[in-house]
Amino acid sequence: MKRLGASVIGCMMMVSCAGQRPVNLGVQSGRLSDCPSKPNCVNSQAMDDDHAIAPFQYKGKKKAAFNRLKKVVESFERTTIIEEKENYLSVECKSAIMGFVDDVEFYFPEENVIHVRSASRLGYSDLGVNRKRVEQLRKLFDAES
Repeated sequence: MKRLGASVIGCMMMVSCAGQRPVNLGVQSGRLSDCPSKPNCVNSQAMDDDHAIAPFQYKGKKKAAFNRLKKVVESFERTTIIEEKENYLSVECKSAIMGFVDDVEFYFPEENVIHVRSASRLGYSDLGVNRKRVEQLRKLFDAES
């Protein structure tokens, strides 16, 4: 009986750590959603230094860059592609221990640039996890060219 209770509590914790998928994901008027005031989000379209991060750059065709980025994203552990459109990719990244979910979005508005937004669903600080993830993805993306 104790095992069952511990399993139920463990499952409830995992679900609660995942949080609900935000309704503001996606591209609106050529922009990814702004980051909230919390320091657990980065966005290449942000105007403030706390959340700003450089967009990805590439040479060549948008479709080739999209496929290259998708390949890199699929190689990441605990990462699931949620939505894929011609100029947009939405991904969920889950932490190893508690199952916290971060939403990562990529927007291809034109040739040679990919805007990115990565945000934690829950909590206040992410200790720089979203920024580190984006920079790691950038490094892998650049290495694939």
